[in-house]
Amino acid sequence: MTRFLSRAAAFAVLASFVSTAQAQDNRLVPTSPGQLTLSYAPVVKRVAPAVVNVYAARVVENRNPMLDDPIFRRFFGMQGGPREQVQRSLGSGVIVDASGLIVTNNHVVENMSEVKVSLADKREFEAELVLKDARTDLAVLKIKEGTERFPALDFANSDDVQVGDVVLAIGNPFGVGQTVTHGIVSAVARTQVGITDYQFFIQTDAAINPGNSGGALTDLSGRLVGINTAIFSRSGGSQGIGFAIPANMVRVVALSAKGGGSAVKRPWLGTKMQVVTPEIADSLGLKRPAGALVAAIAPNGPAARAGLKTGDLIVSVDGQAVDDPNAFDYRFGTKPLGGNAVLGIMRAGKTSNVTVALQTAPETPRDEIVLKSGSPFAGAKVANISPALAEELRLDSSADGVAILDVPNGTAAERLGFRRGDVVVEVNNQKIAKTKDLERIASERAPVWRITIQRGGQNLSVAIRG
Repeated sequence: MTRFLSRAAAFAVLASFVSTAQAQDNRLVPTSPGQLTLSYAPVVKRVAPAVVNVYAARVVENRNPMLDDPIFRRFFGMQGGPREQVQRSLGSGVIVDASGLIVTNNHVVENMSEVKVSLADKREFEAELVLKDARTDLAVLKIKEGTERFPALDFANSDDVQVGDVVLAIGNPFGVGQTVTHGIVSAVARTQVGITDYQFFIQTDAAINPGNSGGALTDLSGRLVGINTAIFSRSGGSQGIGFAIPANMVRVVALSAKGGGSAVKRPWLGTKMQVVTPEIADSLGLKRPAGALVAAIAPNGPAARAGLKTGDLIVSVDGQAVDDPNAFDYRFGTKPLGGNAVLGIMRAGKTSNVTVALQTAPETPRDEIVLKSGSPFAGAKVANISPALAEELRLDSSADGVAILDVPNGTAAERLGFRRGDVVVEVNNQKIAKTKDLERIASERAPVWRITIQRGGQNLSVAIRG
């Protein structure tokens, strides 16, 4: 016989479910119009003083190549000197330490020679760049005023962020001044965005526009959830798809700067990873493509010493699932150095755990030099390839050649199209093994320069007149 609960009993059961759910999770759905009239103002009041506007500038020479012709200059009565032009960049930043340590996006301050920050109370300070990390598109600034204590935001554990959480975005869109918008977390662990090396973004529909880069994404407790970095837009303005770097990655960069480091040190596994395709998933007996497949292992690296083998499938890091190589890079790269991490792997259809040491990649002498001769490489900074540099530039650590680290604007190397990350393999039929080889050959005169570089795994050859 079917029995029906009385209305009172039904409400009692419902109340019991609600109370149990609330005990397990403090996230609440509004249940009355009165709750919808609540304000975010108390959170903004706490958070806004720690979000700054960033103004960066540099002076560049804007030279008309026609002015190199003396006949042209004489005919038109024009001077041949280069004209100076000021390039400016606007963005946002977040104070993460009371000493005046500010996290922003690297692309906001990259190649800039002068940086100023403006606080919410309209005061302006000069700032210096103390650390930049192109792989995460993060940079750390320090306010030069060394005596004042500034309001700072605490870091949230971004791994606790869930889709549907309400978040606030604070920054300086279009240079209009500090602006607050709100929305929800639309997705987490976005790994196929293509913005930085470490792709593991929080997606939000909070309105983010140009100028918000480097600004804060916070939860309703006023903690930093992420650094707003990019938007997907066909119009150039907000279309409800914004991406933020998770706070756990931001914390790693900030702590490196606070500890006095000029570069971020991360754990190195010593492997090359491969995406699991549907075909590979079928061959491994997986229900869906997931994990990071080990395609190659560096000799004497942590992976080799731990017993990892080519063909192993890494499915977790310290119990946290890994869906693809980008997710592995994030999970492993945010681990603190000095300890161990437990990798869950699948080998020959069986699962097991492997413990690996959390240590940095070895750094053989980089021997960084700037080529100053009249060769096509003039102005480029180059270095020997080490496991650490290969990790930084996403190169094969076994690659032969010399890596290009920097190609300043206006140099011969920049005009000819050389890029950071290019590997110089051969010049004028001579193999390049070390920076000294390239420096010696570049100092010689040649009617034609025959150069082979490696870019994106492919060899490119070119002939350039001397």
